[in-house]
Amino acid sequence: MTTLTLTRPGLAELVEGVRELTASSAGPRATAFAVAGLLRERLPSPEILTETERLGDPDHYAAHTLHTEETFSVVAVVWRPGQKTVIHDHIAWCVFGVLQGVEYETLYRDHGDHLTEIGRAANLTGEVSGFAPPGDIHRVHNTGDETAISLHIYGADLSAAPTSVRRTYDLPVR
Repeated sequence: MTTLTLTRPGLAELVEGVRELTASSAGPRATAFAVAGLLRERLPSPEILTETERLGDPDHYAAHTLHTEETFSVVAVVWRPGQKTVIHDHIAWCVFGVLQGVEYETLYRDHGDHLTEIGRAANLTGEVSGFAPPGDIHRVHNTGDETAISLHIYGADLSAAPTSVRRTYDLPVR
């Protein structure tokens, strides 16, 4: 019997580096900053995904879990033009790097009965950013004309949790 193993260029080195960083006792914010620095140095190309995976899904952005372990997970997200998330926050720190296209992010503050927009960022190919809760309420949107691909590293084992999203927000934005 032959087993086929998918090789993902750059993933093994990235995983090893993140594993070393998450082994320290640094807090979530410090860990997110350290992992962001590592991802800037080791940001892979879109070829970390197969040609078929890079096509995305016409109905919804597509998330491809590439690696999970107890302290972190690596997920590639493919965004076709116009696709976006709901407004949400996360269960753990998150770092992301844009491999292709533009990932547009809108940040919000929760006031209990409404949200206010507190920032916007157009994250271009090659850019890396990250955050740690609280204060991570956002929406991600592909506002460009081409498919965008981003690599996300979450400080949680997504094989044990159904999603990295802690909560979605259906509050008015003022």
